[in-house]
Amino acid sequence: MTGFVSFVSAGPGDPDLLTVRAVQRIGAADAILYDDLSSGLILALARPGADLIGVGKRAGRASPKQDHVSRLLVEYALTGAQVVRLKSGDSGIFGRLEEELTAVHAAGIGCEIIPGVTSASAAAAAAGIPLTRRLVSQRVQYITAADTSGQLPPGLNIAALADPMATTVVFMGKRTFPALAKALVAHGLSPDTPALLAEAVSQPEQTLTRGTIASLAERLSGEPGALPGLILFGPLADPDGLP
Repeated sequence: MTGFVSFVSAGPGDPDLLTVRAVQRIGAADAILYDDLSSGLILALARPGADLIGVGKRAGRASPKQDHVSRLLVEYALTGAQVVRLKSGDSGIFGRLEEELTAVHAAGIGCEIIPGVTSASAAAAAAGIPLTRRLVSQRVQYITAADTSGQLPPGLNIAALADPMATTVVFMGKRTFPALAKALVAHGLSPDTPALLAEAVSQPEQTLTRGTIASLAERLSGEPGALPGLILFGPLADPDGLP
């Protein structure tokens, strides 16, 4: 007997931002393999007796290897279990979804992907601003600023990232943003370009810090802190100036 795997996007962490289908799958699951950032109150939606297995990866902490996570998914599903792989944000954005899909498909296990609110959209909403602006920013680009070693990934298209007409969202970039900002300025982006550091989005400890790429780089050049965060920069709207 073979079970089924639902790749459920948990959004930024607030249960109120889950989709209806996500809530249904979480409540019906026999086993939930969850990321650190998708735990907390969301796991309270699980049925009594469900197996809850933490498989999250956090920078600077001991974390399960990806092949171990994929193997757990397959092993649970092969027992006939209804399995939820709970991923923070939207599972298709920097969530290692492809490796897990490949493992599940190779084992002949049925699966589905349930999209969710990405932390980029949640951060902009929390800050009271849009991600795009008519005639000013008509393009949004998402990047990860940390490779598997935690360093700034090689081969980033800095010229594209330095486009003053684009809104850029930097995932996993608190530690590497000073180096990224230096490269951006070297490619012509003004150090006074507006920037927003959004930490623990939708959580009680949520913190929004507005500034410029220069001021945020300076702030993050020391100890960036343990809260999960992402950075937005570009022609960001001023919420006080919106109609």
